[in-house]
Amino acid sequence: MNLVIDIGNSQTKVAIFDAGSIVQTIFMKSFGGDQLVGLKQIYPDLNQAILSSVGFVEPGLPEAIAGRCDYFLEFNHQTPVPIENLYESKHTLGLDRLAAAVGAVSLFPGKDLLVIDAGSAITFDLIDRNNHFLGGNISPGLAMRFKALHHFTSKLPEIAAADQYPQYGRTTEEAIRAGVQKGIIFEIDGMIDEIRNRWPECEVLLTGGDSLFFDKKLKNTIFVKFELTLIGLNRILDYHATKNQIINR
Repeated sequence: MNLVIDIGNSQTKVAIFDAGSIVQTIFMKSFGGDQLVGLKQIYPDLNQAILSSVGFVEPGLPEAIAGRCDYFLEFNHQTPVPIENLYESKHTLGLDRLAAAVGAVSLFPGKDLLVIDAGSAITFDLIDRNNHFLGGNISPGLAMRFKALHHFTSKLPEIAAADQYPQYGRTTEEAIRAGVQKGIIFEIDGMIDEIRNRWPECEVLLTGGDSLFFDKKLKNTIFVKFELTLIGLNRILDYHATKNQIINR
């Protein structure tokens, strides 16, 4: 069984995989030695682990994981992955973007892919059918746009997203909500249309914290997979663990 730990700036996602399938997903503020011991008690067959982090890592955590698992991988920008990364500034590429791309390829091998991650920022990443990560775009996310309108103006209020909003606003709050939310919907649908004009059979995967918010609002057919980054990290772990086993035979 595999332990996948993805430490973000505000949230940590932990997943247990068995034979490539997710057994359990846990969301928590932080992950440390106590949580590791607890998971090992529940899942004594956890013998492989991967740690990816853009946030705070508890001192000694990597060593603790390595001491309790047969194989441990700390994912970073130097870690080889089972797709070809053609991004020019590899050291600045978000590890979550790369892991999500690997996850998409593992779900749809041999397909042209557009991965959209709707989180704090919205990222659009392209992977061709030959498993080449081609790069993509980065745009402000839903909450960031609401905050920016409030922060950079003297009178506009800061509001939150809502499922119900008008075609056009009759109040300032309605105008902000309609403008921000419809703007993102037009942006995502426009990107999908542009890519599918070039790659008509391109599969589109939507992930990230706001993915469910936009799922039913888009006109294009998409595949929503909230756990895409975790799936990618698990694939990277298996990729390295298998190579390690071959070398040690």
